[in-house]
Amino acid sequence: MQTLPHLFRSFSVLTTAAFLALGACAQDVKAGDAQAARSKVAMCIGCHGIPGYQSSFPEVHKVPKISGQNAAYLAAALTAYRKGDRKHPSMKAVATSLSDQDIADLAAYYATHGQDLPAAPAKGGEASAPVQALLTKGNCVACHGENLNKPIDPSYPKLGGQHADYLYVALKAYHTVNNPNIGRANPIMAAQVQAFTPKELKQLAQHIATLPSDLKTVPQSRLR
Repeated sequence: MQTLPHLFRSFSVLTTAAFLALGACAQDVKAGDAQAARSKVAMCIGCHGIPGYQSSFPEVHKVPKISGQNAAYLAAALTAYRKGDRKHPSMKAVATSLSDQDIADLAAYYATHGQDLPAAPAKGGEASAPVQALLTKGNCVACHGENLNKPIDPSYPKLGGQHADYLYVALKAYHTVNNPNIGRANPIMAAQVQAFTPKELKQLAQHIATLPSDLKTVPQSRLR
């Protein structure tokens, strides 16, 4: 078993590598045009523009709130679906149809979408002692910031207030290996998630969903 100093050194190496990779990706992303994305969101609103809409893959869960999310993270996520680093058949099909400019435009659009609406307030109280211990163990705030809603880098997602069932499915995906249809390739998150059981991941997801949030699902019509 690795000692604590060795674990910290390993995490530092992973963090440095990830930041270098994110920096390289950021150099390739073109400036997004939110206005141009208005003609491109039709493929998004059928799921992400319906409050409470659920996906059935890989299990039933609400689709994530993406309005108010960081543009750099949205662009990175769509690019990962396109490359296959994130495995999800529907999102793979959508992302494969997008150019780099489409991705940048959609990311810019959703980053500011709904910003005129009030932020979601906290739905719960302070974390229980067991949940706080899990948050401390994962050191989640180190990357995702205060209330897990102010990431230290825009390439990291805002998590606070996200749907608990989606968060749980997303976290479990980092546990999955050698599956052609399910899983996420991210060295930092894979290393972090391996330290938790599914039950603990569910506890974390349920708490994170109660935090105050910039994230929203803004109702949108296909016919507008």
